[in-house]
Amino acid sequence: MTASTHAARPAHPAPTAHLAQINVATLRYPLDDPRMAQFVELLDPVNGSADGAPGFVWRLVEEGEADATALRPLGEDVIVTMSVWESREALWEFTYRSGHLEVMRSRRDWFERHVEAHLVLWWVPAGHRPNVGEALERLADLQANGPSPRAFTFVSSFTAAEADQHAQALPQAQLEGSPTL
Repeated sequence: MTASTHAARPAHPAPTAHLAQINVATLRYPLDDPRMAQFVELLDPVNGSADGAPGFVWRLVEEGEADATALRPLGEDVIVTMSVWESREALWEFTYRSGHLEVMRSRRDWFERHVEAHLVLWWVPAGHRPNVGEALERLADLQANGPSPRAFTFVSSFTAAEADQHAQALPQAQLEGSPTL
């Protein structure tokens, strides 16, 4: 019997980019208002579901807390959720094919309707954890310029390769402070 040695190949190559997202929501009522009780009760289960979802990489939480609801970078009545995923498909599956969908169906009970874009997606180098400033800059870019490889939505999405190609074509001054992609 002859021993054969083969280098093990990973089933899938490690991704070079991950998909980041931020969602902003304007509260109808303070979080301690009884009309927000159902939303507050759903925070831990939905966040736990995200944490265990296939393709989940990271989510923003306030230091020492289980979520980011106390972070208010856009004012006292606006909360943000921000996360990073291995792919657009992984984020889509969690958003629209999990218990998260039930929360989204009730969002008008808890949040004001936004006239401008309130969700933005963008590609980041694998391993990068975006900060809130970076995310809000991408949201502002989407609101001002519409979807592009830098800042897009589920409906008007771009691949990581398109984002990388777009970033390489930009003058260096526009890239200051933002990781490539």
